[in-house]
This record gives sequence, structure tokens and C-alpha cells, in this order.
Amino acid sequence: MGRPNVPALDVKELSVHYGRRLAVDALSLSAAAGEIIGLLGPTGAGKSTALLAIAGAVMPSKGEIRIDGVELSADPLAAKQKVGFADQPPSLYEFFTVAEHVAMIAEARGDRDRAAQAQLLQELGLGGVAQRPCRELSFGMRQRVGLAASLVARPAVVLLDETLNGLDPHAARRARGALVAAADRGAAVVMSTHLLGVAERLCHRIVVMDQGKVVNDLAGAALAELYAAGVGALEEMYVRTIADREAT
Repeated sequence: MGRPNVPALDVKELSVHYGRRLAVDALSLSAAAGEIIGLLGPTGAGKSTALLAIAGAVMPSKGEIRIDGVELSADPLAAKQKVGFADQPPSLYEFFTVAEHVAMIAEARGDRDRAAQAQLLQELGLGGVAQRPCRELSFGMRQRVGLAASLVARPAVVLLDETLNGLDPHAARRARGALVAAADRGAAVVMSTHLLGVAERLCHRIVVMDQGKVVNDLAGAALAELYAAGVGALEEMYVRTIADREAT
């Protein structure tokens, strides 16, 4: 997984329009192998649209996206095989069992290791429902199946759109462990979340978006200093950075 000296993810000047509305505005973002990035911002900031574009599910208006060195527009199949994406709500094949759904995603990435797939389901607490159709699952289980599908076959880049929402404490711990393990194996993880506590626990870097643009990007010493400020420091930074447009 990953190529030496090549970012796992490299996005340059990405813009996406929905009709006349500019949803993502000249976004540039790179992620190194093993890096976990928390993508924060208010509803409508462009986070989900950016992730969809990077995953190849939305056509950008302009910009360049490279996944592990492969340009998405030049070789979309090869690039998409290197990306795991869990959208919101999870897009599941409702009449497939959990095991079948994850196996199909793995095969699309060129992997047929059923033992590894079963192990991943066990790690996420899904072993007991592996033979149940996805349509029968609770919201939290569906979130975990989406996460499993994003991680199976060890993609170079993992994109998560609010995937840890709605998980009970045990499931959330399992999910965090699986993401850390994926990063330790060399995946770059970009996770959109409103759960600031989760971001504090997991992320090596915090990127804040507003109105389609990156308005703050903290890593290294700057992020360590923020975390060292104690409980609530990340929330305070977020509130200072993002205007409350609902205030009266």
C-alpha cells in the first residue's frame, strides 16, 4: 500500500458546482500515508461534496485528484480501486448479506481474501450478523457495515462521511481501533465529523472548511499545542473560526 515519496491523496484546486452554487471552492488537500485527518465544518460547508468528488462519485468543475499517484480523471478505475468510501447514509446493497456486501466491495478492489474479510467483520463487531441481509440492520450496524466496506482490501485512501455517528460506546471503540490499524498499515484517512471528541482522539491533523474553502489547517506542533490546552480547546478554535450564522 502506498508509493514512496508520493502522497496517498493529493487534491489541487478542486471546485464543484451544483448548478450555479459553488459547493467546493478551489480546495487543495494532501494526505500522507498513515495520516488521519479530521475534516470539520458546519452543515453545507462542502465537506461531503469534497469527499464525493475525491471518491469519484461527483464530477468536479475543475481541479486535479490523485490517489496514490494515480490521477482520477486519467484512470478512474485504477484510482477508485485505491479508495474506500463510507457515505452518509451508508449505500448498502439491501438484499445482500453483510458478508456478501463486503465481499463484493473487496472483489471490486481485486481482493478475494474471505478470511481477512471475516476478520474485519469480527473486529468491527459484525461477525454475529454477517449472514443477515443489510436491509434488516439497525442504523448503528449499517454505519459499521459502511465502515467495513471502506476498509476492506486495504485501500490507500479511506474517506468517511460522519461514519462514526450513531455508534454505541463499544462499537465506537471498535471503529476507532479499526481506523488506527488502517492508518498503521499505511492508509490515509480523511474523516468528516461533527464529533470533536472523536477528532481529538484520532486525528493527526484538523482541517476546517467553511463555504467550500479551507479556513484552518492544523497539524504538528500547532495541533499539539491546541490539544495541550485541554478539554474544549478544539471546540473553542472551531467556534472562533466559524461564524454562527444562526445567531439572532
